[in-house]
Amino acid sequence: MALRNRVTPMGEIVADPGRGLFMGNRGVLHDDNKVLGPARWKHQNWVTCRLRFKGRRRTLMTPRRYTELFFLDEAVALAAGHRPCGECRRRDYNAFLDLWADVHGHRPDAKAFDRALHAERAVPGARRQRRHRSMLFDLPDGAFVLNADNDPTPYLVWGETLVPYAPGGYGAPVPARQKDVVVLTPPSTLAVLEAGYAPVMHGSLG
Repeated sequence: MALRNRVTPMGEIVADPGRGLFMGNRGVLHDDNKVLGPARWKHQNWVTCRLRFKGRRRTLMTPRRYTELFFLDEAVALAAGHRPCGECRRRDYNAFLDLWADVHGHRPDAKAFDRALHAERAVPGARRQRRHRSMLFDLPDGAFVLNADNDPTPYLVWGETLVPYAPGGYGAPVPARQKDVVVLTPPSTLAVLEAGYAPVMHGSLG
């Protein structure tokens, strides 16, 4: 039975057998039986890590150790509010922060960086994702949106198309048209994408 450790662009943690391209960390979210409690984070440094680094090995959901979370690709992790890890992805971390500095005019330390990002990704006092609205054609490639009020599927903005997400990979793209959409990716992360940060994408994107 699949563990509940896969994160969607909507920030939800679901059970799915796939690992995806990246792992993440928000602290200890599971109990001794590998069951998630009500908390969706225990600290603000939500990182996105490589699956392999210096030969380290982990047993998933070891009691009292951080809960290993997994993402289809980096665009999904960014939409969920994560950022590159400063240890196992140091080059990507520095690239992300350099572009953040270009956008905001200063380069923050890690705590200030995470604090600012947390304010954009989480609703205070609630266990849910903060979202905002934008015109579709104002968004960079790599952003995630909800395409319609009655469609729960997250869509990736990619070129002149919207690409539907599923835990196992992306579906067939549909033509994009200019309209007001609900945006899942935090505003500052959108600005970093717009400034040139290139997320690592899943092969199903084509």
